Amino acid sequence: MRVSGKTVVLCVTGGIAAYKAADLTSKLRQAGAQVRVLMTESATQFIAPMTFETLSGYRTVVDTFDRSFAWEVEHISLAKAADVFVIAPATANVIAKAAHGIADDMVTTTLLATRAPVVVAPAMNTGMYDNPVTQQNLRTLRERGFHIIDPAAGHLACGDTGRGKLPDTPALLWGIEKALTPQDLAGRRVLVTAGPTQEAMDPVRFLSNHSTGKMGYAVAARAALRGAETTLVSGPTALDTPAGVQRVDVVSACEMYDAVVSRAAEQDMIVKAAAVGDYRPAETAAEKLKKGEGELTLALARNPDILAELGRKKRPGQLLCGFAMETQSLLENAAEKLRRKNCDMLVANSLRDAGAGFGTDTNVATLLFADGRRETPPLMSKEALADVILDRLLAMRQARA
Repeated sequence: MRVSGKTVVLCVTGGIAAYKAADLTSKLRQAGAQVRVLMTESATQFIAPMTFETLSGYRTVVDTFDRSFAWEVEHISLAKAADVFVIAPATANVIAKAAHGIADDMVTTTLLATRAPVVVAPAMNTGMYDNPVTQQNLRTLRERGFHIIDPAAGHLACGDTGRGKLPDTPALLWGIEKALTPQDLAGRRVLVTAGPTQEAMDPVRFLSNHSTGKMGYAVAARAALRGAETTLVSGPTALDTPAGVQRVDVVSACEMYDAVVSRAAEQDMIVKAAAVGDYRPAETAAEKLKKGEGELTLALARNPDILAELGRKKRPGQLLCGFAMETQSLLENAAEKLRRKNCDMLVANSLRDAGAGFGTDTNVATLLFADGRRETPPLMSKEALADVILDRLLAMRQARA
C-alpha cells in the first residue's frame, strides 16, 4: 500500500454502511496512514464517534463550532493536512451538496477547502443511486476530477436488491491508493501475461511448471493503479484478480497464444511475464493413461512461440517486454532472447539468486534493453519491480514521442 506516511481525512456520512468505515480506518492505520475522521450528525446515529477515536488515535470531529479543543480553524487545518480526502459512505445528500458547492457542516465545509484528491464511495438505496439527479451529480463530480468508487450490487439493508452497497474494504483501499498514485499510464492499453500453462496428457495429468503468477499479477495491478486500461491473460493460479484489471483465463499455451495474439494489435505495451510451456504432449489421451509394466514414452510437440510472434507483428510505437528465467549463463541467454524475439526490454532473473524465483514475494532481476543498456535494481518486492518495469517502458515511449 502506498498510503504509508500519508494523512487520510475520512468523512463518514449518515447511512447504515457507516459501520464499514470503522474497518477502513483500522486497515489504513495498519498500512501506516494517519487517519483523521470527520462525521456528519446523521452518521453519529449509526456509529459512535468514540469508535473512530479509538481506531484512529485522534479526536473525531463532528460539530463545526465545537470549542472543546485547542483553538484552530479546524476545517481549514484538516483540509490542508489531507493527502487524500475520502467520503465513505457517501450518501445521496452529501453527493448533491458536493456537486453544488454547499458547505453547511464540518464534512462539506472541509471538502470545499481541500486541494487534496477526493475519493467518493456512494452508498444508498438502489432507487436513490439510479435516480437521474444522483447520476448527474456523480457525473459533475467526475468532471471536476473526483475519484468515484462505484458501489457494489447485492442485497441492501432496506431489503431491496441492486446497486448501492458500499464496497468492501479492499476495494475502498484500492480506490484510495489509486487517488494517491500518479496516473501516468492513463489512456494507455497494457496487456500482461502471467502464471504457468498446463498441457494435458490425459483427463487427469498435465505438464506444467512452478510459476505462481505473482510477478505478472504485480505488473497488472500496478499498471491499473497508474491508470492504464489493463488486460491480464492468466494461466491457472491461486491469485485474486487485481482491482481494475480485465482478466482472461486460459489453461494451455495454445489458448494463451490465441488470447494474446488476438488482442495484441490494440495494445500500447505488452509485458510477457507468463511461464509458458515450450512443449505439449503430441497426443492427449481421451481416457486416463494406465500404468503399464514398463516405462512410458511421451512424444512432445512444440508449442507456438508467443513472444516471437509478438515481436514479428509489433506495430510502430508498441513496446514489448519479455521475461527470461535461467539457471545458468543468465545474461548471455537473456541477451540472445532479447535480440531473437525483437523485444524492447527483457527482464532476466536467475533461479539461483536468493530472493528471486517462483513463489517468492521479492525479486531481483537484470533489465536488458534493445539499445544495449543494462540495469540491475536491488532486491525488492515484486510490486516495486513492477513499477520499475513500467517506469522504463513509459520512459521509452516518451522518448520516442
